[in-house]
Amino acid sequence: MAEGDDRIARIARIWRGRTVPEKADAYAAYLLEVGVRPLARKALGAQMFREDRETESEFVTISYWESVEAMSRFAGPDPRKIHHLERDAEYLIELPEAVQVLEIVLDRAESRD
Repeated sequence: MAEGDDRIARIARIWRGRTVPEKADAYAAYLLEVGVRPLARKALGAQMFREDRETESEFVTISYWESVEAMSRFAGPDPRKIHHLERDAEYLIELPEAVQVLEIVLDRAESRD
């Protein structure tokens, strides 16, 4: 969440994609610049993760939202619908069919007294 932002994240939107090791560095740069940075400007916060394995690299992005309605303003009426980046088909082993939308039940930052 941006400093000074008093909105509380109640929803997490999680996307996963996999690429081959030879394309992983290029995809990481592309995903960060074209996908995650624009997302982070709209969401309360965003994270990008990468796990390199022997035969593939997996990327996970998580964005945080105050409500499903707020997320829908960014993602459209069905926030679970994938909006593939223009070059995803070039990089990814398979195009993901959906994102995961989870309610945040406990946020450690809120539980500090």
